[in-house]
This record gives sequence, structure tokens and C-alpha cells, in this order.
Amino acid sequence: MENDKETLDSGHYDVVVIGGGAAGLMAAGTAAKNGSRVLLLEKMEKPARKVRITGKGRCNLTNTRDEEAFRENVRANYDFLKIAYREFTNRSTMRFFEKLGVKLVTERGDRVFPDSGKAADIANALEFNCRDYNVRIECNTRVTGIMTLGGKVYGVEYINHRGFPRREYTDNVILATGGVSYPGTGSTGDGYLFASELGHSIVNVRPSLTALVTSHPQAEYIRDVVLKNTNLKLVVDDQTIKEEFGEVTFTDRGIEGAAELRLSRDGVDALLEGKKVKLVMDLKPALDEQMLRERIRREMESMSETDTFAELVRRLAPKPLIVPICKEIDVHSKLYISKVTEKDTERLIKVLKGWVFPIDDYSPFEHAVVTAGGVDCNEVNEFTMESKKVPGLYFAGEILDIDANTGGYNLQIAFSTGHLAGMLKK
Repeated sequence: MENDKETLDSGHYDVVVIGGGAAGLMAAGTAAKNGSRVLLLEKMEKPARKVRITGKGRCNLTNTRDEEAFRENVRANYDFLKIAYREFTNRSTMRFFEKLGVKLVTERGDRVFPDSGKAADIANALEFNCRDYNVRIECNTRVTGIMTLGGKVYGVEYINHRGFPRREYTDNVILATGGVSYPGTGSTGDGYLFASELGHSIVNVRPSLTALVTSHPQAEYIRDVVLKNTNLKLVVDDQTIKEEFGEVTFTDRGIEGAAELRLSRDGVDALLEGKKVKLVMDLKPALDEQMLRERIRREMESMSETDTFAELVRRLAPKPLIVPICKEIDVHSKLYISKVTEKDTERLIKVLKGWVFPIDDYSPFEHAVVTAGGVDCNEVNEFTMESKKVPGLYFAGEILDIDANTGGYNLQIAFSTGHLAGMLKK
């Protein structure tokens, strides 16, 4: 917002950071370490609320993969991100937290966690690092505007924790308010409004890494079932777009799990475009259809005539799937194995190798891990994270149009962009 400058003074702070999440805390700590006087404004009662719950409370903060693997897992604008990433890589992140006394461990899939298994250790380390460099952290404050004069930043307006309006004058503002995923942690899209008011374009925001909702009649019978080692295909308008291998979970929000989450962004985009979306699940990815056919034949030969179809299904799939699979192929679970026909087994093979779940919707921002879309990266200097439109305005983290797959990539994006934004010159 443009303001008269009659109340402008020299300013007490060199930098004001808006948002106390992973990116904001990294930016604030970096700027303060480099000698800037920094104020961080956080709307919630404590910083890093989202960090504290990420990774089911364990916090997958980064991974140990090389840059090529990192690039492959970033879904948008890696060419913009690569400068920030090369300045502060996953190895930099690991060294940063280890120097702060957080012991780390690398687990399956090259994912890095605090050895304690407590996300709070990462959140607290980020906060303590800021306080060690005398960052002033003000919680329970709501920023109402970024002040500009002649197109340049000169301060922020906010409501403090006592409900009083305040102004802080500064030449540099780092906007790190996150996206709109998990709004209960404070990410409610405020930053998009500020950026838009200052002339920035906002790429359509939508949930990413979120559950996909199915209307399949058997889904209610599979709720709370976790399937390991599953191959999952995303089919859009009858064309396979992408497939993933791993865990699939059925919850009251829809279909989730690591494999599904990696497909969800493309699924959401397809639904928004009005396309027909399906997930196709292969429960026996190690076997082709002929191998499975032979497996079923051997199983049936080893069973007595009084064994039931349910027992056959149990030998091929997890127990909770017996009833829904029987319902899906319309074979009674108590049918004697001696009565099972070749047609019945062929239908069973079809379901085990390609169970189709139509997708009608997606879980909203309240349950999405991250937000896709955001501030257009073409309008941000990739070497500094400074706005190309408003001198003195910087961006960091999820507010930018950058998102990635699960596996520590999104937090690494926050740390890399936050660190580069914090390197600003006073």
C-alpha cells in the first residue's frame, strides 16, 4: 500500500520477516547472523507450528539425494530454485541442524529425521538460532499491510498481541507466510493478498500432496487399511499419466499414502480441468497376470473342497480386503473352492492386478501437506529472492510457486529459499 512519508524515520530494524515458519525462521536467523537487526512477526502463539506437526510429528526435514534426484522431485520451477538450492543444499541443512545440537538419522528412501523422532527439536532449533542472533520474535501479531513509497518498501503495519495497531519502518521485508495448507497452523493465504496488492501475479493455488476422494462402493469397507508395496497408476481420460510404488492408505478423507500423495498434484489438476480421473491399484506388482494365474492354480490345488473362496483371497491379499474383493467381483466369500469357476478366478486376477477407483474430488487445503501455485517466480529474482516489481520485498518458502513430492523436499525448499532471502544486503 502506498503511504505518505511524513511519519517515516530511520527505522529500528534492517529487516522485518513476516511469518515464523521454516522459511521465515531460516531467513530471520540468516539475516541476523549477517549483522542485520531483525524483527519477525508471527500470527500464531508460537513459531513453527507447521514444522511441529510435519511428518506425523517426526519431521522429515530433508534427504540425502543428489541434485538430479532433487530436481526430479520438484514439481514446478526448479530452474528458478536451483540457485537457492546450490547455495544451501540438503547437506547444508544437515550441517546447520547438527551444529545446533540436533542429532540426525537417515532412514529408508534417503529421508532425514531428527534422531529423537521429535519434530519439535527442529522447530526449537530454528527458533533458538534466531534468538541467539538477537532476532526479536513477536507472536500473536497480525500483519495488515506492507507500506511502500515510490514503489519501494519502507515498513509494515500490524496489530500487536494486545490488539493495538503498530508500524515498523524498514527498507526490507521478507514475506514467508506459507501457502494455505493446514490453515490451523497459521497458513491462511495472507501473503498472497499482500503480494497481489503490490502488483505480483499469483499462480492458481490448489492443494498438493492431498487425499483423492473416491465414490467406489467398496471404499467404506477398506477404511483404515494400509497397503504396502502397491503399484498405483493415475489414469486421466483413460490415459495413464503417472505411476508410483509404495504405501496406499484408505482413510475417512479418501485415498492417501506415500504412493498416492506423489500422484495427487496431477490428480487435482486434472479434476480442476474437468477431466475423468481414476486410480488403478495393482496389489501384486511382482507378478504378471500369467504368473498370478499359476499362483492361484497352485493355491487351489492345495486347498480342500470345503475351503472357501475367502481363504483363497486371504492367501493373495491382506485379510481386510477379503470382503470388499468378494463384493467387487460378485463372488460369495463362503463359496466352496470346488465351486469356483475359471470366470471367477479371472475376475479375481483382474481386481488384484488393476482395481479401479474412480476419483471424484480431492481433500481440501485443511488436509493438504503443501500448496501448489503461489507468487509467480518470473517476478522474483532467483539470485536474491527479491521482487522484481517492488525493491526491498523478498519471498521465501511455500508462498512461491514451487512445490515438490514427499520426502523432505518441501522443507528443503523452505530452508534454501529462506537462507537466500536472508542473505540480503542492508
